[in-house]
Amino acid sequence: MTRLGGRLAALGVALVVATLPAAQGQAQTQATRAQTVQQKAPAAGKKIVRIGATQAVDSMSPFLAVRLVSSSVHRWIYSYLTVPDPKTLEPSPELAESWETSDDKLTWTFKIRDTKWSDGQPVTAQDVAWTFNTIMTNDAAKQGNGPAVENFESVTATDDRTLVIKTKKPQASMLDNPIPIVPKHVWEKAGDPGKFQNDQYPIVGSGPFIAVEHKKDAYVRLEANPDYWRGKPKIDELDVVFYENPEAAITGLKKGDIDLIGRLDAPQYEALKGDPNIVQWNGNGRRAAYLQINHGATTIDDKPVGDGHPALKDPKVRQAIHYAIDKQALVDQVQNGLAVPADGSIIPPMYKDFFWQAEGDEKVTFDIDKANKILDDAGYKKGPDGVRTMPDGKRKLEMRFSIHTDLPVEEKLAQYLTGWLKQIGITLTTRKLDSTKFTEETGFTGLFDIAISGWSVNPDPEEILATHLCSRRPTASGDGGGTESFYCNPDYEKLYQEQLSELDRAKRTEIVKKMEKQLYTDAPVIALYYQNDLEGYRKDRISNITPMPEDKGLFYGASGHWPIYSLDAPAPAAAGSADDGGSSTGPIIGGIVAVVVIGALGFFLARRRRRSVTDDRE
Repeated sequence: MTRLGGRLAALGVALVVATLPAAQGQAQTQATRAQTVQQKAPAAGKKIVRIGATQAVDSMSPFLAVRLVSSSVHRWIYSYLTVPDPKTLEPSPELAESWETSDDKLTWTFKIRDTKWSDGQPVTAQDVAWTFNTIMTNDAAKQGNGPAVENFESVTATDDRTLVIKTKKPQASMLDNPIPIVPKHVWEKAGDPGKFQNDQYPIVGSGPFIAVEHKKDAYVRLEANPDYWRGKPKIDELDVVFYENPEAAITGLKKGDIDLIGRLDAPQYEALKGDPNIVQWNGNGRRAAYLQINHGATTIDDKPVGDGHPALKDPKVRQAIHYAIDKQALVDQVQNGLAVPADGSIIPPMYKDFFWQAEGDEKVTFDIDKANKILDDAGYKKGPDGVRTMPDGKRKLEMRFSIHTDLPVEEKLAQYLTGWLKQIGITLTTRKLDSTKFTEETGFTGLFDIAISGWSVNPDPEEILATHLCSRRPTASGDGGGTESFYCNPDYEKLYQEQLSELDRAKRTEIVKKMEKQLYTDAPVIALYYQNDLEGYRKDRISNITPMPEDKGLFYGASGHWPIYSLDAPAPAAAGSADDGGSSTGPIIGGIVAVVVIGALGFFLARRRRRSVTDDRE
């Protein structure tokens, strides 16, 4: 699928717990279409957690799903070969208890855990091999995570407990594989995995929860898996309810109808202030926000594409633009101080091993005078109107800034950038595009100059690094792709292959930092800031939830199941009692997103995830 974090810098998925009766009127008036889902009253003493999302699940099949909320649900109902450790984020055992590699780094041998599926059948290495081989051989099944197996030569189960993966070339990211493992005995009877939606309930899995019901565009209901090998979750039921927008969820949180919201932007987070029952969570974020610069977009066969301003091909112009940006001001004024200025590249500081930061003379600081001097020395002269022209005098430095129509924070960012670039003789005109158009122009057709972009990075940074490879550029017909910058540099390509082949983590991190430094210097993208993870929950309803990583990390949107698996809530009153707060027996209100919104978003996500191996699908 397409690039994981894609361009929706602040789409925001709301995480909510408990029922939503008080939000009914608001959800039904704000949504183009809405519906009320009445659930059966739970048994007395049953602990129910309800998570709300502004996306609806697109498919319960891990072979077909591309949306963030879908990958989260799959993370809770299926197991993976390995998972990031909740403390260090380094690979740790899941279905694979242990592993080893051959001397030539091309063969990986995994010992598969002796556990069972939720229907009582044993989990075996044959299940893992069947899952991977299905994606390798069925084009339709590649939709969810096809790139994750592109380097696989073969996958075989030599016995029930032993899995052998042979790769075409060394692959340091092997232990960050994002593919949920499905039961062979169920799926081989279901027909074509490219068509089967995995909608026969209860769904057989081996994760901490079992999916028992799904109503399209309304909710997914899961129950705790009593046979999960780590132990049964502390809650009895997990419901994922689809909301129209975070604002509706915030209202519900304040009223006590919902209990936790995640993936907020700064204004939404600030709206939670002042309530003694609400805990505001400000943790380390996974996301880097940056400018994408059209420095001369080309197709995979090096043919020019698009209409980017020719001045942006000049690294001096890109450098001047970089010096003209006050990143601290953007953090303070656009993100309300809830971010970290990016003096590095595309990997945020949450990933301490891989994070690189410029220092000394190589650090670009806010300096309008220096930016002007760079352009003066390069021959870009200012006219009477203050706008510079190309050295040949034929074209003014008038450029477009592409943002999303539905993200107000980007409009505010555009205002600041327009003012700063005016001071160095560059005119910036804001263009608002819907997600579909934005993706096409900035990822395929090259019809842009400068655009706001961003990425939620996984513990292993291979995929975000790969979005700047020559091979990620689109074909002349607009197929393929997955580029984040139309970048193509032989030195960067060489470093990418080196880090991919280096299994020593310390040595690999040094190579990755060299790649980040090159992106920082060449500036096909200019990192602006790293957003904090902003969430809120009711302390009277949430008795325990552990972030990932445990050192001030994320709840919703984490790279593993740990926060949701750790969830606990106070024992509820008897069903239907007066002091129950409506959280157990009331109706779930799920606003179905307007067709125009969710339709465009679906196309966007399908295009953006088609070549990504990451699990954060924005």
